Amino acid sequence: MAAPLTEQELHNLAMNIVGKELESNGFEFLGVNSKLKRDPQFVALKDKELHFVIVRSVHYPQDANVYDPVFMQSIKNHADKFEAKTYYAGVGLGHGTDYAKPVVKDEDYTMVYNGLQEIR
Repeated sequence: MAAPLTEQELHNLAMNIVGKELESNGFEFLGVNSKLKRDPQFVALKDKELHFVIVRSVHYPQDANVYDPVFMQSIKNHADKFEAKTYYAGVGLGHGTDYAKPVVKDEDYTMVYNGLQEIR
């Protein structure tokens, strides 16, 4: 039986999902950090504005749209020093046939992703 994805592999999958969306929306990547616990994951430029994007992969029963407001405020405070906008991108990942089960290597997965949430 195939093994479930590791936390780093889930994080990379979430980053790929968010990165493709950013790219298709015209963002230009200035910095990408895929290491766990290193933030922000993306520093990107769009319309001459700087954007910091925090990416998190979450599992059932966590809600992909819920973030830690204290942590996100600390990131926003850092971004403000660079006149950058701050976004949270939560990606819920689960097995293809049952969202409540873990994602397994080389098998389909289910995703809950509602796009970027701006932190104001």
